[in-house]
Amino acid sequence: MEPIGKVIKTIPSPMKLNFIQEFPASSNVDTLSLGSILGDPMIKECWLFNYLFNVDFVMRQFDPDVRGLVQVKIVHGSWRREDTNGIVIDEDARRYPNIQVIKAYMPEAFGTHHSKMIILFRHDDLAQIIITTGNFIERDWRMSQAFWRSPLLPLQNQPDDIISLVPPLGSGPRFKSDLSAYIRSYGSKLADLDAHLRKYDFRKIRGALIASTPGKQNLRSLDRDNEALWGLPGLKRVLEAIPNINAPQPHVDVLGGSIQKSHVVTQVSSVASVGEKWLSSTFFPTLSTISTPNSNPKVPSHIKPPASKHSIIFPTPSEIRNSIDGYNSGSSIHMKTQTPSQAKQLSFIRPMLCHWAPPPNPPHPQSRTTNNPAIRKAHRHPAAPHIKTYTRFTDPSMKTIDWAMMTSANLSTQAWGSAPNASGEARICSYEIGVIVWPGLWDEEGEEQGSTVMVPVFGSDMPGEKEVEMVRRGRDGGSKRVVGWRMPYDLPLEPYREGEEPWCATMACEEVDWMGRVWAGYGA
Repeated sequence: MEPIGKVIKTIPSPMKLNFIQEFPASSNVDTLSLGSILGDPMIKECWLFNYLFNVDFVMRQFDPDVRGLVQVKIVHGSWRREDTNGIVIDEDARRYPNIQVIKAYMPEAFGTHHSKMIILFRHDDLAQIIITTGNFIERDWRMSQAFWRSPLLPLQNQPDDIISLVPPLGSGPRFKSDLSAYIRSYGSKLADLDAHLRKYDFRKIRGALIASTPGKQNLRSLDRDNEALWGLPGLKRVLEAIPNINAPQPHVDVLGGSIQKSHVVTQVSSVASVGEKWLSSTFFPTLSTISTPNSNPKVPSHIKPPASKHSIIFPTPSEIRNSIDGYNSGSSIHMKTQTPSQAKQLSFIRPMLCHWAPPPNPPHPQSRTTNNPAIRKAHRHPAAPHIKTYTRFTDPSMKTIDWAMMTSANLSTQAWGSAPNASGEARICSYEIGVIVWPGLWDEEGEEQGSTVMVPVFGSDMPGEKEVEMVRRGRDGGSKRVVGWRMPYDLPLEPYREGEEPWCATMACEEVDWMGRVWAGYGA
């Protein structure tokens, strides 16, 4: 039996939410702003990867004393001569002699350079990688966004050993290897950046890089263990490597031969027209991937965990109307529902759809209510969701997490890749980048699996006494530490009610938002 008062170490969330000026201080605890990252006067060189840029807005984020000295590299994908986005970036960048614009070639007609990343090199010979979810335009930072930051990375004492074994997924050296492969996908334009990053020691990083690059990959001919995998194949490989000891242990009915379902929550700002077949045969099965064989010795090998339950968090028109920017936020959030094929897809996912914000008053009799003490509140719903997270909760209680991912990738085949064709080729159109973490990354060498538990945390980054006490009483007393994962939405989830529809930006709305405006429809 566990000793009373056993110390359990608490570790803050590896994902941080963005500071939003319109929020009260209580809703901005432990948040980060773009200015707090770029405003460090120690920055010598800054690489900015994104889809949309407002150059003047970006430059205002730097410390005014060094704003004209930092070497700023802007990487975007509007490479065609007629691309308005690229023209504006070029014109604005000419006013800053310290900016270099680099255009990524986009070979796929429907692809975008959607990755959102910052790479910093500092005067003290340290480097840092930051991955985020927001475009580098002012409007995006009044919406809900997130950051993942690496530790400050020192120069390494000796070069990487190129003949060593491939580092394990989730380790810093493997993160470095995968980031290098991602950067090399841009070709010679980023060769200097790749060479510079190779000089740094990534061993302090905990997490696996999940990225996409445009092109085709043949899943039959690739060395799945050693070569870089992009999109869903890359995610599947990581999920296969995550020990699933956290999932079945507390929920096994050995006599009945059953295990309670895990719950995978997809929370995105865009759902493309991908079709029921891709969702049911490619996307959701990938998110349901678990390691095999079962790594929990207490579960008989013949007991197989059931398929995960899936939910999709997406705002309704009411939630957009009542957000900080009202209908303006809706121009960044997309799900088309107007054609027959789009309506068919909506019918398929409708049972999975859940609200971003609490329901309006008066609430439905079966809904969560704002004064219900059982609701764990994130205090973020007034900021419309541009953040993208994918999270597998261990069981229906949603009190522990098997893995969590923050990424630029929305729910689309352009981002994640098509289903493999008859030749085994999967096609990806866009650049995307994200990070996935799981509790075992914080286990110390020699510890048995399950020594660390990951829990959702609300309102701050650090697990509180309630979470610590839950961990102390669970896991047969074997857990030694608890890692938080900062939640951008409330729990439990609130499913759509009958008749409710997701926000569709291309559809006009005559009901006024909180600022008294109507919506003519995106592009109208």
